[in-house]
Amino acid sequence: MKTICLYFEIHQIIHLKRYRFFEIGTDHYYYDDYANEQGINEVVERSYIPALKTLIEMAKENEGMFKVALSISGVALEQLEIHAPAVIELLHELNATGCCEFICEPYSHGLSSLANEDCFREEVEQMRRKVKDYFGQEPKVFRNSSLIYDNEIGGIVASMGFKGMLVEGAKHVLGWKSAHYLYHCAENPNLKLLMRDFKLSDDISLRFSNSEWSEYPLFADKYIDWIASLPENEQVINIFMELSALGIAQPLSSNILEFLKALPVCAKQRGITFSTPTEIVTKLKSVDMVDVPYPMSWADEERDISPWLGNVMQREAFNKLYSVAERVHLCDDRRIKQDWYYLQASNNFRFMTTKDTGVGLNRGIYDSPYDAFTNYMNILGDFLGRVNALYPVDMDNEELSSLLTTIKNQGEELVQLTSEVNKLQAALKKAEGAKKTTTKKTAEGTEKKSTAKKTTKKEA
Repeated sequence: MKTICLYFEIHQIIHLKRYRFFEIGTDHYYYDDYANEQGINEVVERSYIPALKTLIEMAKENEGMFKVALSISGVALEQLEIHAPAVIELLHELNATGCCEFICEPYSHGLSSLANEDCFREEVEQMRRKVKDYFGQEPKVFRNSSLIYDNEIGGIVASMGFKGMLVEGAKHVLGWKSAHYLYHCAENPNLKLLMRDFKLSDDISLRFSNSEWSEYPLFADKYIDWIASLPENEQVINIFMELSALGIAQPLSSNILEFLKALPVCAKQRGITFSTPTEIVTKLKSVDMVDVPYPMSWADEERDISPWLGNVMQREAFNKLYSVAERVHLCDDRRIKQDWYYLQASNNFRFMTTKDTGVGLNRGIYDSPYDAFTNYMNILGDFLGRVNALYPVDMDNEELSSLLTTIKNQGEELVQLTSEVNKLQAALKKAEGAKKTTTKKTAEGTEKKSTAKKTTKKEA
């Protein structure tokens, strides 16, 4: 029986403000609050709220037959908490239907998986805790920023206890294989891979309202017929996209939400179900491994990491940022950590791209990729100064790590000694209490005997 795995991503760009070279060292606030508030309010009104209401309605009307998966970056959750708490309420309402699985992704929606394993692990664990705290779900499936994946990343994700991972069904990786099967990681077969069907996904997220498209207009029954006509043994159809596709990329006037609402009904008529990622990786067996020696993603035609690291400027900014990764990883300064997550966000590097993809790129305040690079490097210059001020600049990461490890171990020993002292004090207190109780009982017994003797004498 065929099953559809429908997944949406929620991420919000953190807009940086115009930051001049002469502000380095004097201004430590890097963000355009007006642009951030305006941007998130627009996408919330035009996309998130109507889309989430539709998903809630679909879950309630189809009584467990419809299921969906969502992942939300940590930086997006922070922005929603500040500017759009109504979206948080809708996410809780969707969660309460029991038809939504929340999966994990890097907190920053950044590229740490390509640079530093410790930082990558740290932000994944932070996001895992956040999902648990918000929605009461323990994520078992992972998706990396822009579905970036290779064998090494898969091995790290598997070692963190995840059972499955969402990846791109890129042609240069799959070759003659179909994306409609469950595969596993080349480094660790315990990690199952759900391969995105980019054609069926892009038919909704990119082409739905294009009147020049040969399949326009697309109706739900036709779409489900395409899925039903796939070979019988191709059972897993993974349709992954950004939630903002519903309302932003495809305007509400195109009836995109009506199309979405009709999918479960048409699927039921054709004997096609909906499943969450965890249900698929738990119930189905992998048919083969997928070997991905070089990183791939779901972006652009090449499906690689060139949108973020394709030119010298991007690589320079990337290398400069992650040159302090170890120091930030060891740091516990709240403001440094927050800026670290915001500066890691992949869009900062995407704004610097010089690729001509034929698709317009909104660079925000930037006039060109060179303008984006200059502004980001100015901000990065100030950030690096703040990080280096926390620790001796002439101490390399290995020495610093050794020093902080010693301090940490001493702290843990102190905690352990304190715990043992507390236990001894509690035991002594308990012994003293028992002694007092015994003494009291003895005294009471003696007093009773004395009273009894006096009573006997009086009677005599």
